[in-house]
Amino acid sequence: MPAVMLTQASPLLRRLAASRSCSQPIYLIQWSCGPPRLRQWHQSFHTGPINSSRTPDFAFAFDIDGVLLRSSNPLPGAQQALSLLQRLRIPFILLTNGGGKHERDRVAELSRLLSISISPDMFVQSHTPFADLIHQIDERDSAKAPLKDKTILVCGGDGDSCRRVAESYGFTSVITPADIITSMPTLWPFSSPQSYTAHARPLPHPIYNPSSTSANHLTISSIFVFADPRDWALDTQLIIDVLLSQDGIVGTTRSRSLPTHEHPAPSVPLFFSNPDLHWASQYHLPRLGQGGFKAAFMGVWNETHGGIPLEEKTIGKPSQETFEFAEKRLMEHRWDLLRTPKEEAGGLRKVYMVGDNPLSDIQGGNDYLSPAGSVWDTILVRSGVYNDSERPPHRPKVTVDGVWDAVEWALLREGWPTDGVDGVLGIKSAQKGCIQR
Repeated sequence: MPAVMLTQASPLLRRLAASRSCSQPIYLIQWSCGPPRLRQWHQSFHTGPINSSRTPDFAFAFDIDGVLLRSSNPLPGAQQALSLLQRLRIPFILLTNGGGKHERDRVAELSRLLSISISPDMFVQSHTPFADLIHQIDERDSAKAPLKDKTILVCGGDGDSCRRVAESYGFTSVITPADIITSMPTLWPFSSPQSYTAHARPLPHPIYNPSSTSANHLTISSIFVFADPRDWALDTQLIIDVLLSQDGIVGTTRSRSLPTHEHPAPSVPLFFSNPDLHWASQYHLPRLGQGGFKAAFMGVWNETHGGIPLEEKTIGKPSQETFEFAEKRLMEHRWDLLRTPKEEAGGLRKVYMVGDNPLSDIQGGNDYLSPAGSVWDTILVRSGVYNDSERPPHRPKVTVDGVWDAVEWALLREGWPTDGVDGVLGIKSAQKGCIQR
């Protein structure tokens, strides 16, 4: 690990401190394996005068669980860090692999917990990009109807909360496992239909069975895992049934007489919204997330279907699609915040991705290729799932204790004021264990 070194500030920083009526000594943190190299720091930090009235060409993206909150409890420095950015009119968004609630409801909850004003245009959760799929056409459908007019199966979340989210996105025919198990209890005999009746709705068509006389049967066009499933066994069985059905007709099955290498693709597309194996809850150890369900599901699939590849699509961090969606939303929020025409606001040069998970936040930020040309630098915090005793599989630009340290480090790097503790220029909290690569 590189050593953390403190060195007396340069004359430039002393002048900046004097302009802020700061009488205390200023120190500059330097990460180095050898003697101090102040020249490198002069090159990597902006050296113009600190002026919060100028238009920022950088922004932030924050994970939530393990960065701003642990369960419903704010983490130290979270409210102060976001409030500081709002005072300085520096854009930021919240980019989380969580979900299960409507964006509007989640934003209201976050605003209350963090005691700051957050709007939906500053917020992207794991399933938010699914809203862009309502106009997608299934090429296998001869009618070429958009997905919003087809019947989809939505799994995960509490009760029917994810169904209501999907409907708010524009999907008009949404069913859940609760609808199916209450209509056909023998589909999975180990679940009690009574526990699902409060959130179940009648099916649009009956489930196929060999003695059925109905001309129309329940047909699923796509499967979406919006949030962490609550009944892994039921959802696993139901998803496998639909994937192996004849054209998505629930209760049917395709012929298995074809050789493995000739086996057709799954009957319907399968979408996961979050690959995170673990997440930081109120419990002191990380808990399994939707990535855990996906791993378990894939294990069952592989065991029962002997190596037949499963075609599926997973979004959420660290996927390129999710970061593209988030960057578009961030740029739109930036234009609204600055109240400046796009041409005058200029481009977004740098985004600081602050997260606690090396496998989603850090990998996603490091690997992201921005169509807009912005550069994403990653900051790893120790307040969530990351275990500091292990070398992170994807290395961040810097590792710090918490979100306040992350914001101070980035603002100092950009030459912006931090209104730091006791007038110290963003250093007093940052000197607690920052490690830069």
